[in-house]
Amino acid sequence: MSLDNINVLFVAGFGPIVQDDAASRELYAELLNISFEEDNGYLHTTELPGARYFALWPLSQAAESCFGHASWPSDIPTPQGWIEFDVEDIEAATATLEAEGYHLLVTAREEPWGQTVTRLIGPNGLLIGITHTPWMRETE
Repeated sequence: MSLDNINVLFVAGFGPIVQDDAASRELYAELLNISFEEDNGYLHTTELPGARYFALWPLSQAAESCFGHASWPSDIPTPQGWIEFDVEDIEAATATLEAEGYHLLVTAREEPWGQTVTRLIGPNGLLIGITHTPWMRETE
């Protein structure tokens, strides 16, 4: 497998995909004392040392982002977590993944917040984002 067109620059973000919001909030926010900002049930932070971005992503919101509706399809494994790798060239990385036969859920789509993302489910069940995140590159 030749993946010469994929050059990962950094991990843009990661975290669990949650199905029980209350239990997740209790563990991460209360017991582990992680301070989050909240946006419509989406808990996230850029203030966790060692991580550029960490978030509790509700499954319904992950499904909305990938499929345009709040239900995760039964024919695709339900992810337990997510990770995003910012790459040098999102178009080349996406083309390489397609050429290698990966089933892409989202293909180089620009999100409303300005990030471009390609998404797939990895062999271990993680929801993987191959991304171009302009504001994170500005700190490089």
